[in-house]
Amino acid sequence: MTSKPFNSVWFREPRKVASPGRSREEIVRAAMELLDSEGIDGLSMRKLGAKLMSGATSLYWYVANKDELLELVYDEIWGEIAVPDPETVGWRNAVSVMAHSMRQVMLRHPWSADLIGHMPALGPQALTVADRTRRAFKLAGFTGLDIDYANGTLTAYVFGMTIPQIAWNAAMADSDYDSQALADQVAMAAADFPDLLEGIRADQYEDPGTVRELAFDFGLVSVLDGLERRLAK
Repeated sequence: MTSKPFNSVWFREPRKVASPGRSREEIVRAAMELLDSEGIDGLSMRKLGAKLMSGATSLYWYVANKDELLELVYDEIWGEIAVPDPETVGWRNAVSVMAHSMRQVMLRHPWSADLIGHMPALGPQALTVADRTRRAFKLAGFTGLDIDYANGTLTAYVFGMTIPQIAWNAAMADSDYDSQALADQVAMAAADFPDLLEGIRADQYEDPGTVRELAFDFGLVSVLDGLERRLAK
C-alpha cells in the first residue's frame, strides 16, 4: 500500500510574486486579525480576500489552502512566546518565563487552542522556541530522551491549565450568566461538602484572574521542583 506524503507549507519554497500585490506577511497578519475577532470558524479564504480587498483566488498564489494559511499563523503565535537564553538567566528562569509567556499568548489568541495537537509546529519560530527550551533542559542536566520528556511535561502542564480556561472564557462570553449568582448556586450545590465549600468561598475574596495566575504559578513551580528532584537522584 502506498503511503500518503505529509504536506506542509514549510516543505516548499514560497512562490515568487511576478507583479506587485499582497505579501505573504500581509496575508498572515490579516488572517490573525480575523482569527482574533471571529475564531477558527470565522476564517475563510473568501473573508480574508474581502478583508484584503482582493479575490480569494489570488490568495492561493501564496498558500495552497486554508490549512497552509493556518500553519503560517500558527508559527506567528510561537514567535510571540518569550524564551530567554538559558545560559544567561539559568534553566529554571528560562523555562518559567517560557511557560508564563506561552499561557499569555494562548489566552491572547484563544483560537490557537484549536490548533494544538492538530497542526504541526514546523515553522522557524516554533522550532526556535523548541530548540531553546530543549537547550534549557539540557543545561539543567537532563540527557538523552529525558530532555524531551522534561520538555513534554512542561508544555503538557501549560496546555492542560490553559486550554480549559480558554474554553471557560468562551462559554462565559457567549452567555449572560450573573457571576455572583452562579457562584451562589455552586455553593448551594456543594452545601453537603464542607471542604469544597470552604474552597469555593475562599475564591470569592480574590479576583478570578489573580486566582488563576496564582494557581498556574503554584503548579508550574511544583512541576519544575519535581523535574529538579529527578536530577538529584
